[in-house]
Order: sequence, then structure tokens, then C-alpha cells
Amino acid sequence: MSAPQTITELIASLPEEERIILTLHYLRGKSSDEIATMLGVPEKSVATLIETGKRRITGQLGL
Repeated sequence: MSAPQTITELIASLPEEERIILTLHYLRGKSSDEIATMLGVPEKSVATLIETGKRRITGQLGL
């Protein structure tokens, strides 16, 4: 059995784009539209990546 991972480790294990977007959203308090403007991507893409990243992390936590 492996050691439990911290949220920081779980975020670090995400693909780069998801990691950046989740960090901006949850740790920097940026909204989807702010992130979209910052990164020059559609807001819908940002929202999708936030949801995908959340699913990956909750899945790894067994939630």
C-alpha cells in the first residue's frame, strides 16, 4: 500500500494545463473568465479543465 498523497502532490501529478488552471482557480481565486482571458483560451475550455481536474483528484482520493 502506498503512502497517502497530499492535495499538493495530487495537483502536481495532473497534466500541466489542468494543474495551471486548478492552481489559478482554487489557490489564486481566479474565476473561469479571468483564467480564460489570462491564458487566451475559451472560458468553456477552462470550465471543462477545472471539472476534469477535480474528477481526477477526487478519483485518486477515492471520493
